[in-house]
Formats: sequence, C-alpha cells, structure tokens
Amino acid sequence: MDTEGTLAPETAAAAREAYEELGPAAQVTTREAAKAMEFDREEYRERVTSDVVGTVRDALFASLLRVHVGTREEFDGWLADHPDYEADVAGSDNVDRVVWHPVPFAGAGDVDGAEAGTDGAVGASEANETPGGGLVVAATYQDERDAAVGTLRRRAFGAVYRERLGVDDAGASAGADADAADGAGRADGAGDADESDGSGGPDRPGES
Repeated sequence: MDTEGTLAPETAAAAREAYEELGPAAQVTTREAAKAMEFDREEYRERVTSDVVGTVRDALFASLLRVHVGTREEFDGWLADHPDYEADVAGSDNVDRVVWHPVPFAGAGDVDGAEAGTDGAVGASEANETPGGGLVVAATYQDERDAAVGTLRRRAFGAVYRERLGVDDAGASAGADADAADGAGRADGAGDADESDGSGGPDRPGES
C-alpha cells in the first residue's frame, strides 16, 4: 500500500484552517498564471475574479489530500482495522486496485446528500464531527493510477469538504473576494514598478 499527499484533517475545523491557509498560495498561483498570459491591469481586474481565485484554492486543497493506494485486499484490511468507518466506494467490483481517502468527521450521508443535490450534508457533517466514526471515500481502478487518484480527490472535495469549507457551487469562498482584490492591488504595484524603472511589463513607457 502506498500513500500520496499530506493533508488529512482530523476535524472540520482543521480542514477549514488548512483551506484558509491556502489563500495566499492560490492568490500567488493565479497572479503568476495571469502574468504568464501577459494580462495587463485592466484585463487582470476583469478576468481574475473571486471565482477564479476560489477555484484555484479548491484545486490546491484537493490536490494535497492524503490518499491511500493499494489492492482490494489491502483496502479490505484497512476497513477491518477501522470498523467504525463507513465506506463509500465508486467503480467496478471487477478490478483489482483501490484508492481511498478517510474523513474521520464525516458520514455516509455526506456523499449521498451531495450527489443527490440535497441539503442533508450539512446536518450529517455536524453529527459526525465526534471521534469514533468516519467515512472513507474510495474508488476502484485497474491501470490508470494517477487518473484514479485525481478523480478520488475531486470527489472527496465535492462530496465531503465543500459544504464544511463554505464553498459555493461557483468555487468562491468567503475569503476569495479579498484574495482577488489583493491580487489586483499587487498587480497594480508590479505595473507601477515597471513604469518607474522601465524594466518591462505591458505598461512601461513607450508601449501602446
């Protein structure tokens, strides 16, 4: 059995804290991508919205989730060692490998509610934040390990973490507006520096 990733929150509060800490990284990542695409100030303000920064932060959070990768026998052994966890497994029963991500503070109702588009996930999340239970989100696969890991992380984020992190369907969180605004301010500052020293940037003197 192998393990990938580092993020394995024990509580919903820990998940929210980790998500908030990714705000600056999401802002820098978005700003550097915009710089690589040679956005000027106006285009940055128009296109780099809170939804964009929020989506980047969602992707960063999901990409860091700790995922176990193993055979079906290893997964069954993990379940035997963690009898309090409910398993939600997607995929075929006729393949040999499994990827899984345990969430100690969640329950099976989270995945069911999220996939059905109901409001039940919030109540289930609060009910399962005490030790002694949990949910393991899993998926089976045959050959495409990287694809399976990526799919599982996105599924775990959408089904379990999204509600707890205060992320809406557009991918924006409560702090994303501030991140986008601060990023625009930093972009302005970078442009001002370019103008003052003539070292480069789309707004430097002599360029139309």
